Amino acid sequence: MLDDTIAAIATPIGEGGLAVIRLSGAQTFVIADKCFSPTGKSSLKPSAAPTHTIQFGKIIRDGNVIDEVLLAVLRAPRTFTREDTVEISCHGGILPAKLVLDALLAAGARLAEPGEFTRRAFLNGRIDLAQAEAVADLIHSRTELALAAANEQLAGKLSQRINQVRDDLMHTLAHVEAHIDFPEEDIAPDTKENLLQRLEAGIAFMDELLRTANEGQILRRGIRAAIVGRPNAGKSSLLNQLLGRDRAIVSHIAGTTRDTIEETANIRGLPVVFIDTAGLREAHDEIEREGIRRSRESLAQAELILHVVDASEPMSDADKNYLAEFTGKKRILVRNKTDLPVKLELSAAAGVPVVDVCCTGGQGIEALKDAIKNLIWAGEIKAEMLQVAINSRHQDALNRARFSARAATDALAADATLELVAMDLHIAANAVGEIVGKTTTEDLLDKIFSSFCIGK
Repeated sequence: MLDDTIAAIATPIGEGGLAVIRLSGAQTFVIADKCFSPTGKSSLKPSAAPTHTIQFGKIIRDGNVIDEVLLAVLRAPRTFTREDTVEISCHGGILPAKLVLDALLAAGARLAEPGEFTRRAFLNGRIDLAQAEAVADLIHSRTELALAAANEQLAGKLSQRINQVRDDLMHTLAHVEAHIDFPEEDIAPDTKENLLQRLEAGIAFMDELLRTANEGQILRRGIRAAIVGRPNAGKSSLLNQLLGRDRAIVSHIAGTTRDTIEETANIRGLPVVFIDTAGLREAHDEIEREGIRRSRESLAQAELILHVVDASEPMSDADKNYLAEFTGKKRILVRNKTDLPVKLELSAAAGVPVVDVCCTGGQGIEALKDAIKNLIWAGEIKAEMLQVAINSRHQDALNRARFSARAATDALAADATLELVAMDLHIAANAVGEIVGKTTTEDLLDKIFSSFCIGK
């Protein structure tokens, strides 16, 4: 498939000022020459144009003009894919971009699969697998911190550290295998001590990376926070305040929210998916019953509970039931309507923070945002942490590598058979290598790049 020349629309489908179509592969300039007609004395056919230049002209198919375009000529290896590449900027809109793409496909290109341009960049050695994943993280970033973490990984900060761990494992493995080849020579005590120290240092570093897994997943996918409470406690008003806009219908009539509403907000640099749930009560009709069922599903998936209570009314049995029901989850008690005479006494218990707010005027919302951030991300968000925030795939590989590295260390310290030590070191090195793509399978690549959009 690397012999194919691929094409795809690289910008979102819809109306806009511009659309970009990418073409990459060995036949790029042959195909582009068939479709592009230069306009003016200074414009050239793609095959004749110098690299990293822009040519003005028209896309032609069957003698008909499709659109006026700017065509960027990018010659290998100084391209994203390290292949000859053309990027065509045409007028935005579904039809112009589609017709330009159709012209390229008719001239011999193949429609790119999801993530195939980035996959070629990986297979051609321009980026490693961790950097390829960072491309997707960059596209899907929802906060500046997530963007910064993706940029650090794309720059190779995580890869540098992973490669150092793998090099240390391979160096130790080479020593062990050398002694397997010459069994008459025992490992000298000082050499053995050095090998053990190197392995312990590698394990310690794996532990350091594994500690960033939770933060890395929060940055990439956010955290789900369900807003719960009895009807008319102010859940929808709280969602609107946290989002900074009117997203949910607010009414004094209990049971207004009949379905779950999900929206993402930037809370102190962290993406938080807020879920406004239907008030949990005895349903009065089938629609409300379905809304409450969906609310229960959202509560089961939520990692944080914002339990809203009405400060202007005494504690009800429903409030007490909620306090007991959500004991096992991270939660914040939000006492709303504090602008009214307070009849609900509520104090922090068992480490559960209590925040007073008034959703009609916005008082206390900033304090609530601080409480949310402190509950899901302890301590300061440091730049060096963003450099190595790992994802769930990295976490799985490192857990397997750490297990085998610990087995190899213990076996070496106990003077076990060196063949067993070598086997564990092989497994550990291969697992670490999976992160950057030095040891990988076609199935793994398919899984990673299938989550990319077409055109990237």
